[in-house]
Amino acid sequence: MLCIQEESNGRNGRWCSVEALRDTTRQRIKFSDDRVCKSHLLNCCPHDVLSGTRMDLGECLKVHDLALRADYEIASKEQDFFFELDAMDHLQSFIADCDRRTEVAKKRLAETQEEISAEVAAKAERVHELNEEIGKLLAKVEQLGADGNVEESQKVMDEVEKARAKKREAEEVYRNSMPASSFQQQKLRVCEVCSAYLGLHDNDRRLADHFGGKLHLGFIEIREKLEELRRVVADKQEKRNQERLKRREEREKEEREKLRRSRSHSKNPRRSRSRDRRRHRSRSASRERKRRTRSKSREKRHRHRSRSSSRSRSRSHQRSRHSSRDRSRERKKRHLNYELPEPSGKLHPLGPLAPSSPSYSGGF
Repeated sequence: MLCIQEESNGRNGRWCSVEALRDTTRQRIKFSDDRVCKSHLLNCCPHDVLSGTRMDLGECLKVHDLALRADYEIASKEQDFFFELDAMDHLQSFIADCDRRTEVAKKRLAETQEEISAEVAAKAERVHELNEEIGKLLAKVEQLGADGNVEESQKVMDEVEKARAKKREAEEVYRNSMPASSFQQQKLRVCEVCSAYLGLHDNDRRLADHFGGKLHLGFIEIREKLEELRRVVADKQEKRNQERLKRREEREKEEREKLRRSRSHSKNPRRSRSRDRRRHRSRSASRERKRRTRSKSREKRHRHRSRSSSRSRSRSHQRSRHSSRDRSRERKKRHLNYELPEPSGKLHPLGPLAPSSPSYSGGF
């Protein structure tokens, strides 16, 4: 068993298998993780279907776990995870590769086998079709016998005998149209389902083993599952598109309703007048506030100016008082310093006057 050493917290490491590490990883993830195979969750992964056949693909690169499939089946009842789209892409890629291999095999056969006429090719194709029919019927007989349905199995065997008779007739027609040397050559055909080679002269046992084998039935299962997934994905996408369209219509309806309400509000005169009144009140209130602020500012400026004017007046008054005092002082100085003129010796007509006696009142 392949083992690796995993470091632990201590000095000694412990040995564990790769499978144990994968199990540990699986326990840590959920089914919605990208590392989980969505085709496995839907039970259609080609790695599981073709396991043990000639075209065994080995182990899938993504996680396969039955417990995760069970968790998905439980959760998908309440929520749609839309994993069908991932599984459909996976199967489409696988079937496309298979179809390319089929076309390559057909070209290889056309190059290796000798050329034959179209009529002979059609007769050989008829033999191949009868071989395919006999093989499918024999596989059905075996399945019915395993299920214990003897009567139905006998009816299918009767159909097998009829197909065998038709095959003998078709082989006779084909033998008569071909030279003896060419008839003995093995003619091959590529199976359109699983791209396996089929011989023109294969016996019934070989045909039954092919058409009832796990490889052919596995490819049939994969192709049928792919068609089912395509229908499911198309239905879900259509449903999602309808829901998206419905939500868009609802949004558009709401927008139209809002637009209609706004238009109806604008057309209503009472509401428009009340709205105008509210606007007028708001404007008048704003004007009143502005007027008050302007009046307050004017009052402040007036107070400032009155204070400044009063200061200037007081200063001018003080200056005037100082100047008047100075003038009075100057007058006093002038009066004290004033000198009377000396008498000239001339007499007044009325007699001598005494200039120093201003209160003189002489009688005549």
